Amino acid sequence: MESIKQIYRIGHGPSSSHTMGPMRAAGMFLERNKTAARFEVTLYGSLAATGKGHMTDGAILEILEPVAPTTLVWEPKIFLPFHPNGMGFKSFDCSGKVTESWTVYSIGGGTLANEDFNELKTQELYEMNTIQEIQDWCEDTGYSYWEYVEQCEGGDIWDYLNEVWKIMQQAVKNGLEAEGIIPGGLGLRRKASDYLIRAKGYGSNIRSRGMVYAFALAVSEENACGGQIVTAPTCGSCGVLPAVLYHLRDSRDFPDSRILKALATAGLFGNVVRTNASVSGAEVGCQGEIGVACAMAAAAACQLFGGTTAQIEYAAEMGLEHHLGLTCDPVCGLVQIPCIERNAFAAARALDANTFSTFSDGKHRVSFDQVVEVMRQTGNDLPSLYKETSEGGLAKNVNKRSQE
Repeated sequence: MESIKQIYRIGHGPSSSHTMGPMRAAGMFLERNKTAARFEVTLYGSLAATGKGHMTDGAILEILEPVAPTTLVWEPKIFLPFHPNGMGFKSFDCSGKVTESWTVYSIGGGTLANEDFNELKTQELYEMNTIQEIQDWCEDTGYSYWEYVEQCEGGDIWDYLNEVWKIMQQAVKNGLEAEGIIPGGLGLRRKASDYLIRAKGYGSNIRSRGMVYAFALAVSEENACGGQIVTAPTCGSCGVLPAVLYHLRDSRDFPDSRILKALATAGLFGNVVRTNASVSGAEVGCQGEIGVACAMAAAAACQLFGGTTAQIEYAAEMGLEHHLGLTCDPVCGLVQIPCIERNAFAAARALDANTFSTFSDGKHRVSFDQVVEVMRQTGNDLPSLYKETSEGGLAKNVNKRSQE
């Protein structure tokens, strides 16, 4: 299992697989073809179906256009066998001859792969790849999940997580201060600042929940507007973990040192899913994005409240289990409806999972690893209509006018 830095990627929204990945791919291709006279990029499957709503075209053109004219070809009905998010890059010389042809795939979380390389298969830092193995090790040695991360990653991981936490906090602040219409044509207004104001007018219980909503909306709206965020594990689900941590930091006065340890634990759980299943909406649906984000946030919250390794695993298991089968069906291909609201609800559900698990002794029938495998199988069984193609579900049945 590779570094949790692959789970926490700092970049700009609205989509890790449809924006970050294609932008990185374009940069890699350009590096090898700086003297090209022309580029042609073909987008396949999910990338083509929802690419315009996810700003895929803008991400690629931003890299290639300054160097040479670039043509984009959209093939939403063609799904290449390796992964639904396929991209074909071609460079041409002045005579029109193809100088390089390269097919690559954005496989989730901004990660790239094809038949020749796979960024998932980088340096193996973790010997154990399942939560059960890691939990058994923790209980045998007395260490915590975050201490296992530290042992595998080295002390430098704290500097990286400190930067991640800074960007997460800034995304919350930026989202709370911004107002206006979210770009994309749906006419959605930003809601985070309104929710924050309303939350402050209620008593403690409703106020607390309202603040969580506001923080999650803030980050998700920043993502939808192309702002800087951190994947956790993706752009589309980037509001869940920051909302929970920001809320608990403010309401319970947890120091940043403990927040960073919670981030390490959350990253570990996300990493296990990424290794054994997927965090790509185009591959397994939204269960791999919002479901995994909820599990990560639940684990982080449970650790902050002093949960045992068993209770932390239980909280994460509930966070993922109760999102099984969740479809990815963004209206008009935008990371807005239902994505933004899902972040708020998943943040609240993560806190509920923490509460439920801490009432227990941590013992339960279904393990986190089993749910990860079920999620993988369920994702394979889901029709492509419900995996980031915007051809089914809400995307098919909710028209733009109804949102104006």
